Amino acid sequence: MKATGIVRRIDDLGRIVVPKEIRRVLRIREGDSMEIFTDIEGEIILKKYSPIGELGNVAEQYAESISQITGRITIITDKDSVIAIAGSPKKTIKGKKISKRLEGILVNREVVRGDSTRIINIVDNESIDQGEQVICPIVSDGDVIGGVIIAVKLGDKGITEVEEKVAIMASNFLGKRMEV
Repeated sequence: MKATGIVRRIDDLGRIVVPKEIRRVLRIREGDSMEIFTDIEGEIILKKYSPIGELGNVAEQYAESISQITGRITIITDKDSVIAIAGSPKKTIKGKKISKRLEGILVNREVVRGDSTRIINIVDNESIDQGEQVICPIVSDGDVIGGVIIAVKLGDKGITEVEEKVAIMASNFLGKRMEV
């Protein structure tokens, strides 16, 4: 754990204010849910809640299945970070924050098909050597909770209509799975 040097008082309703600087760095917005943990030493740990994060193993297996069938790079994200990646030797992006550009696409609920001249980086300052891609938001109970990205490896043929439909189907499936 990293000390911030910031001290806050609890008000009469038991509330505590998370400083603006910390909210900005961690991308915590008004209305976001926080998960509360405690440990043996009496510490309270707040973590931004990720509903799709609960599907970690399922997301990994689902991404792996899509990648095996299509032969493409498959990535599943929540609203903030990469949850699963398959079909790429660059698994170092798992757990990293998604790029602001990708976050904007997901928030706008767009299905975006990018060619090799308009690649959207999954995470900032790190490439996964991809060509064309299709990005589909995962929507559950009316809220965007993440995204499914299918991308081709550099030098491979582009995204087909079938792969675009697979990405849409995967995002719909994961969205419905979260509603149950």
